[in-house]
Amino acid sequence: MTKKTEGTGPLDDQEFATFRDLLRRYLAHELDQWELLRTDTPYGTAYLHMSRALPPGTTKEMYRHI
Repeated sequence: MTKKTEGTGPLDDQEFATFRDLLRRYLAHELDQWELLRTDTPYGTAYLHMSRALPPGTTKEMYRHI
């Protein structure tokens, strides 16, 4: 088994836990009403919409709880 190179490939369990904790902290202390982010990935641009309101046509049950 080869050692994972830091910063490449999917997140391992510890990295996801860190991501989740930092995201929760960001949302609790930095997010005012909304934030729109985008980043390039090997599969094309990914868009992220963070908001304190549900987008029209969605319910909270549709979201993965972190």
